Amino acid sequence: MRYDLVIFDNDGVLVDSEPISNRLLAAQLTELGHPTSYEDSIRDYMGSAMHRIHDLVLERTGRALPADFDDVFHARVFAAFQRELKPVAGVADVLEKLTADGTPYCVASSGSHERIRVGHRTTGLDRWFDEDRIFSSQDVGRGKPAPDLFLYAAERMGVAPGRCVVVEDSPLGVRAAVAAGMDVYGFTAMTPADRLTGATQLFSRFDELMDLLI
Repeated sequence: MRYDLVIFDNDGVLVDSEPISNRLLAAQLTELGHPTSYEDSIRDYMGSAMHRIHDLVLERTGRALPADFDDVFHARVFAAFQRELKPVAGVADVLEKLTADGTPYCVASSGSHERIRVGHRTTGLDRWFDEDRIFSSQDVGRGKPAPDLFLYAAERMGVAPGRCVVVEDSPLGVRAAVAAGMDVYGFTAMTPADRLTGATQLFSRFDELMDLLI
């Protein structure tokens, strides 16, 4: 392996949650008087920690989101996950291969610990991720595009940043990985390649990923 640690983003990379969560986010913002289409949500908020959504809405409109915004959003998302969520195609094969090869890996997500765990339990990916492999923006002061989360994950896993590769599907995540001094492979299943500027490599299917990692 070219790397000592593979760091996976979660939403859109491990679990196919971005269509679900961005549909619901757009609807909730629109309900609150901030007209937002699904395409707007993908463009503006995909890969964001919740605090960044609050910051952008306040900056753009001068109005803060309600105090219960996060709780309402997560309740809707978790209910939809139970009905609709699937693992990203090919992810289990990659995780099985990394495990067989003894290559360390973890997840570092803008989502909360609860969101990560709900998604993994629903899709069966929890078998691959114990507590020591899960890192959230909740663990650091700043979410992506700041490098803090990836640097924290590398430190906790005992690997130097330059020996890590990040698997990401959002522009914010790519920027965070680059800022952390890590290689980053951009997953283009949902995100146009030209929005993942700065990625070390691009791939569109997980059966391509292992060849890039070797």
